[in-house]
Amino acid sequence: MIRVIFAEWRKLRRPTLFFGTLGAALFFTGLTTTFLYLMIDSEQGNSDRGRRVGREVLNLAGGSVYGFASVGGLLGIIALCVFAAQTSQEYTYGTLRNLLVRQPGRLRILMGKLIAMKFFALILVVITAIVSVSLSVALSDRAKVTTDLWFTSDGFHEIGKTFLNVTISVIYYGIVGMILGLLLRSPISAISIGVLWILIIENLLGAVKPVFLDWMPGSQLTTIAQGGSADISYLHALTLGTSYVIVGAIVAAFLFVRRDVAN
Repeated sequence: MIRVIFAEWRKLRRPTLFFGTLGAALFFTGLTTTFLYLMIDSEQGNSDRGRRVGREVLNLAGGSVYGFASVGGLLGIIALCVFAAQTSQEYTYGTLRNLLVRQPGRLRILMGKLIAMKFFALILVVITAIVSVSLSVALSDRAKVTTDLWFTSDGFHEIGKTFLNVTISVIYYGIVGMILGLLLRSPISAISIGVLWILIIENLLGAVKPVFLDWMPGSQLTTIAQGGSADISYLHALTLGTSYVIVGAIVAAFLFVRRDVAN
């Protein structure tokens, strides 16, 4: 198991993958957090889908991590792409056969890869959290937002809670990407279908009938990162999102063990 983890981590820490992924995460984090403060008085809104987040919200104890929570869904999509690519490319390049020669236990390989990618996702979340909170502090004066409550005991509690929620959401998104990679065995197919469903199909279904979003997987995982929303409670999102991930993981693991390793 340990050797599998280190072998997978060796691939994940390649500069092109690690810094490319980190750059994309920091770009979206910086953009979301900056807009939140610089457009605080804009009539077009300063949050996702044109919503307005006023000073009365940002002045609260959790104001420092509001931008970080808002970008949780985008971080999740990045994790989905990375997990899906790292899983399915073993089939595309034919390297899975070589791995099975050294480690015949397929579930051990799967668990080792998952642990390494979870660690990768955790590093991503930690760095983006630091950047988002730092930007919030730097832009608070310009936006005339009071930070008195941000670093009190309640403020640190909110930071910890938001960090945990975003981490859960990002890892769940990543596992969904891993499931798609195992089912489709193609990086392009796994990534395109995952992103297409979450960013387009779910939004279209929600536009036709908003109640659909109460049951869509992507909507649940994004809501987990935000700690709940006006339409979906945190408990509902966590329960349903966890159910989707567990069922999908069981099916994907069964197929991984039973199917031929060829693409």
